[in-house]
Amino acid sequence: MPKLVFRARAENDLTKLLVYIAKSSGSPERAINYIRRIRERCETLLTFPESGRRRDDLRPGIMVIGFEKRAVIAYKVLPSGDIEIGRVFYGGRNYEALIGHRDRRS
Repeated sequence: MPKLVFRARAENDLTKLLVYIAKSSGSPERAINYIRRIRERCETLLTFPESGRRRDDLRPGIMVIGFEKRAVIAYKVLPSGDIEIGRVFYGGRNYEALIGHRDRRS
């Protein structure tokens, strides 16, 4: 059975997003619920791994999928069938430039 794996960078993205939303909205509950929904969306990729858009032009094997018009989830379908969440970009961040930049940190 395929597994969902969050890379360290994706976990860091979610943590930063949680803090940002909690501070900007004044509602930790709102931030927690938003992050929970992102994680639930990522879980659906186990059933529908090809639902994202392929972006081999940015990096081979990368797929992206939008989330609630505010976030972009970048992921790979591994040969094992596992789904690896690489990054979660929020707001108007230029995810194309960030993914295209060959940052080797995890």
